[in-house]
Amino acid sequence: MKMNGRMIMRIVAAVILLAALGWQWWGKHHAPSNGGSNGTVPSGAAGASASAPAMAIPVKPVPPAKLEMGKLALTACELKRPHSSATVAAFCADFPVPENRADPASRTIDLKLAIVKGDSAVPEKDLVAYLAGGPGQSAIQSYPELAPAFAPLLKHHDLLLLDQRGTGDSHPLKCPDTEKLEKQSGEVSPSLDQRVQWLGQCAQEIGKTSDPRYYTTSDAVADLEAVRHALGSPKLDLVGVSYGTRVAQHFAAAHPGAVRSIVLDGVVPNQLVVGETFAEALEHSLKLQAAACDAAPACKKAYGDWYTTVHQLYAKLKAGPAPQVTFEDPYSYEPVTKTLTADTLAGVVRLFSYSTVTAALLPLAVNEAAHGNYAPLMGQSKLLTGDLSASIEGGMQMSVICTEDASLLSPRPQDADMLLGNELIKDFSAECKVWPHNPMPKDFHAAFKSSIPTLMISGERDPVTPPANAAEVLKGLSDGRSLVVNGLGHAEAINAGCMPDLVEQFIDKLQPEKLDAQCLKRIGPIPAFVDFNGAAP
Repeated sequence: MKMNGRMIMRIVAAVILLAALGWQWWGKHHAPSNGGSNGTVPSGAAGASASAPAMAIPVKPVPPAKLEMGKLALTACELKRPHSSATVAAFCADFPVPENRADPASRTIDLKLAIVKGDSAVPEKDLVAYLAGGPGQSAIQSYPELAPAFAPLLKHHDLLLLDQRGTGDSHPLKCPDTEKLEKQSGEVSPSLDQRVQWLGQCAQEIGKTSDPRYYTTSDAVADLEAVRHALGSPKLDLVGVSYGTRVAQHFAAAHPGAVRSIVLDGVVPNQLVVGETFAEALEHSLKLQAAACDAAPACKKAYGDWYTTVHQLYAKLKAGPAPQVTFEDPYSYEPVTKTLTADTLAGVVRLFSYSTVTAALLPLAVNEAAHGNYAPLMGQSKLLTGDLSASIEGGMQMSVICTEDASLLSPRPQDADMLLGNELIKDFSAECKVWPHNPMPKDFHAAFKSSIPTLMISGERDPVTPPANAAEVLKGLSDGRSLVVNGLGHAEAINAGCMPDLVEQFIDKLQPEKLDAQCLKRIGPIPAFVDFNGAAP
């Protein structure tokens, strides 16, 4: 049966909704016991004695409006994620820092930080610090959806969320006038020349209020240490996700005495040049997905060798002419007509592969396109890129990549026939010519070596930071361990199954080798959809 663009949107929404409901169920069933003080009368209390006085219903205490930690005074706040109803109670503050620490006359920028209080009245002295991904993601805005992963840790720890400079509400590098021009163009896949032109305009616009040269990993490390001192100099348990694993390694190398433990999910080795291995990592992930489909009779019958199919489709689009596709806009549901390019296909396939939820839909979407129904892919392209642009600050991302990676990027002949090819490398190289940045710091890509207890987590099918990355970092650790979760994609293992409990046990005991990780064998991917009704029973 044919599937239109709106149908696949509904499938994605339904699957994501089921995942969200699952997280809510997990949170409710793993909440710390309140000893019957949750506002309900225990069963059997009523009628136990006719003469017994009525039991008073405990009143939940009003949370304090202020919190003092070290030198900082924080105010009660609620953390909200854009386009979501998820909220978390916390205490927030602005923290001023110099934009350019080497210049006493530099402008001052405000960083946004939040403390999520744990359940214990007397929490552990060490402070858990969540370092967000991207580069360009806000720790504060992304935390509500990750909250279940931190729930076990919050039994005895407080949690620090610091929006890295240039993200969230920490002086974001925004260019609203340029963004307006981009939206008005309506291009799903603008040319590289067009993107470079827009980026140059954006840099000029940002330059009126910010200097993009000082929004890098090194600046973030200095900011985090300043915040730590202001909070009373607690030792940190660093939990880095994706790009946050780079920040964690650099912070631990610069301030080893400030770090008690390290957790890395979706590992980026220091020696890795961001963008260099994207094509190779995606191919590895697609082959694993295709092998799983081949091993499932219903999937194999429905799609055959879909790994070959997606490459044939890419080659067809690359050869041209690029088809004009009319589809329903996933936001307005109004019909729009756009050009489908090979790069659009590669981008959607890559983003689909990040999560086991969307990866389950990938064979279906590819099969539809291979049979001439391009609408689902086009709708997903706009939906996925829209969500990505809403959660990632592109300016800060450019500052990081242009400073730390772009100068080391060059086309790789071995990637030429892969789905991503060398396009991203070409993109970064061209874009960084117009984006202000400083030279790469000396020894920035030196391998991380440490005796700090470290736990690394990877998804088996991660299309951007595969398990091999963690294995590389493990070589420099004297007290580390790497765990791989079957079938999962990028930076989702930390929130899967028993992993939150394993992370809590690790941070509590600091004995990575003694963790009993047998429970991870019960975790696996969502089976591929064989039609719009879902996977085969």
